[in-house]
Amino acid sequence: MKKMKLRTKIFIWVIAVLFVLYNVGVNMLISVALVPDFMRKLEAFDRVTEQSYSEMVQTDDISVNTQAARNEAKAFLEKADGFKVKCTSDDGYELIAACFKQPEPEGKPWVVLLHGYTGWKEEMYHYAARYYDRGFNILCPDLRCQGESDGDYIGMGWTDRADVLKWIDMILDPYPDADIVLHGESMGASCCLMLTGTDLPENVRCVISDCAYSDSMSMFRKQLRDWFSLPDIGLIDTARIWLIIRGGYDLKKASALNEVAKSSTPTLFIHGDQDRIVPVGSAKDLFEACSAEKDMMIVEGAGHVQSCLKDPEAYYDKVFSFIDACL
Repeated sequence: MKKMKLRTKIFIWVIAVLFVLYNVGVNMLISVALVPDFMRKLEAFDRVTEQSYSEMVQTDDISVNTQAARNEAKAFLEKADGFKVKCTSDDGYELIAACFKQPEPEGKPWVVLLHGYTGWKEEMYHYAARYYDRGFNILCPDLRCQGESDGDYIGMGWTDRADVLKWIDMILDPYPDADIVLHGESMGASCCLMLTGTDLPENVRCVISDCAYSDSMSMFRKQLRDWFSLPDIGLIDTARIWLIIRGGYDLKKASALNEVAKSSTPTLFIHGDQDRIVPVGSAKDLFEACSAEKDMMIVEGAGHVQSCLKDPEAYYDKVFSFIDACL
């Protein structure tokens, strides 16, 4: 009898220790995936960057156009009147953006350019160069917990929605009649789409979504498998619960697919057919679900957010013809 009680106690202790270790592991996974500073400490940031680069399409034309885009961004920075602006999120984080105004900004349209996962505002400057030449004022935010913006966790586009609304309000304060375009790539694109399911100001005339993922749970699961070589074994559902506790948001609700079904904002969906990070099927699913005026451009031979580098002229012709029809 005593031996059975001892075995029962040992069994309970083993289960308890395994439960604690499992949850410690899940919390570390959340930090590795959603806290850039923690990622850097474990060198996960470099590994993810290298993995992402290896999944890109490497062709001569894309290489040449990438260098051309860098040159355009450099020339843009030399001629544009750029300065940093700040705002405070609803939960108290200081957010930073780069702002570029036309010499006479009054009456000119605005574009808000949103970068992707673990990115920063400077990555969007090659888009900014094209918009600036078309007469747009430009706002390039660092999304929370990335670049110069504060934050505890990357928001996967979901918590970023409220932050982008702050930036929109900042534009509309001095320019209440401004026309605004939202243009995002990858996570930034998903953020734009998630915003379309909310009560956006009528000033937001359209969205350009480049390589958006359909929902954050699926993307988180793919990161777990592709970047960290881990089986799910319930990790995603457990991580979701811990993220609600730690980060204040629910991955299951962070669905661009659900939000575009409520949208009335004209949206252009762009995707590369060789995207190995966010499969092109996501664009097709989002397009089908979208209840607003919409169009789609699938670029042959382009990987993740490489459509503008595979065929820049076709890309920007499509983007600006869509925008012109909406303004």
